[in-house]
Amino acid sequence: MTQAAPQIPLPAPQPESDFYWEKCKEGELWLRYCAMCDRSYFYPRDICPFPDCFSRDTEWIQASGRGTLHTFAIVHRGPTPAFRDKVPYITAVVELEEGPMIPTWLVGIEFGEGEIRPDSVQCGMAVEVVFEEIDENISLPMFRAA
Repeated sequence: MTQAAPQIPLPAPQPESDFYWEKCKEGELWLRYCAMCDRSYFYPRDICPFPDCFSRDTEWIQASGRGTLHTFAIVHRGPTPAFRDKVPYITAVVELEEGPMIPTWLVGIEFGEGEIRPDSVQCGMAVEVVFEEIDENISLPMFRAA
């Protein structure tokens, strides 16, 4: 009997984030926006997370899906069995045009002989969102070079 390959841990949608995950399944990236302090934020929650605000006057806005690579790390050794068959991969933080930063994976980067070409990833490069369907409930937003 063969065992199934371990699966990466998946986010657990909660009432505050259900809308977000539904829109990701539709290929759209949505953020929360605070009308009181005029700022967008990520991860979705009903109360503005900024310490100088904490307003409940929030709403959903559709993000452009465009941003800038803020920082990244190339992972050569997966931290758990579920990630070991995915190496090398790139974890990243993207600053969206709307302001928030989002942790993510960078995909579609050229590899040469099992290695990522150093000139193919640079902080400050323009990126755009793509979605990877993980299962019937979760599509993860990831980013690629724009």
